Amino acid sequence: MSDNKTNFMIKNLDLRYMQVSFAIQSGSELPGSKWIESFFKIEFITLIKRTPRGLICFVKLDFEDEKVLYQNHQGMEIFEVKSIGQNSALVKVILTGPIPSLFINNYDSWWVNPTYMTANGMIMTLRGTKSALREVRNNISILIGDGFSVKIGSETLQSPEFIDSLNKKQRLVLDKAINMGYYSRPRSCTQRDIAKVMNIQQSTVSEHLQLAESKIINLVSR
Repeated sequence: MSDNKTNFMIKNLDLRYMQVSFAIQSGSELPGSKWIESFFKIEFITLIKRTPRGLICFVKLDFEDEKVLYQNHQGMEIFEVKSIGQNSALVKVILTGPIPSLFINNYDSWWVNPTYMTANGMIMTLRGTKSALREVRNNISILIGDGFSVKIGSETLQSPEFIDSLNKKQRLVLDKAINMGYYSRPRSCTQRDIAKVMNIQQSTVSEHLQLAESKIINLVSR
């Protein structure tokens, strides 16, 4: 298949963004929760290959002592150190834990940046179809219960099927937030900025955005 045809097909797919976050405590039973004992930050760079055993990826690891690169880490096997600096390294790994395993056969969803783990928890940014992201969300709920939050990306928020579910005030605030880059990566404005432009209270902006996001997330989860 030619690149042009592939690009045409991708553009015509109904792809969305979803960001899942949870604290280390919520995922304390997962093997990845132990990684922060060795690394300050584990940052996903790119997916290389899906295998029956797990996801082969490039990740960036931040550490205090490079010796941790040559130790065993449950759920993450380091195949190769591609480059190394004073306190960080780019490595080729296979991720075999329960969360990476959700994506082995789910080819309609994948990790994108920013996706990383620190002592504060994990942020996982996903791209995929509505049904694939719904499946991921449901499976994460099975793994860690209700101890996670979901945010929807700007492209998803602008979908007509979701916009039609909002009232006029919610649509106005959501449209302004999208246009000002509130849902961009990185974020281009704050709720205070939106409130100033719209001449309303920040608490009003927060309320309308929370209600809009909640409605859309509930629709995605059906």
